Amino acid sequence: MSIIKQPLLFAGSLGEKHLYTLYDSGANLSCIHPDYLKDLETPTQLGRIRQIGTAAIGHYIEVTQAVRLDFYMGDVLLSDEFLVIPGLSEEAIIGAATMQKWRIKLERFDASI
Repeated sequence: MSIIKQPLLFAGSLGEKHLYTLYDSGANLSCIHPDYLKDLETPTQLGRIRQIGTAAIGHYIEVTQAVRLDFYMGDVLLSDEFLVIPGLSEEAIIGAATMQKWRIKLERFDASI
């Protein structure tokens, strides 16, 4: 198993910021830690609170906010909605839905070569 993380430039109406971003094909939706939004964008309240399941059996996180952000992969501009997750272990996560939407493919890296 490989972990793919890289700094990506995120942009919102308040400014730009590089965030160390995890590509997680096991996460359906993209997420961001709320501490990094003050320089990027003001989150919006979700119409309904969402209960998001985690890897721990029976453990759910309540999500009340989301934010739409642009992000750059190299010089390519992409955009998507990110759920605001308090206590998120990463600065940002690109989930499977975003990867499918933008046809982002994760390449296998063999460290033994």
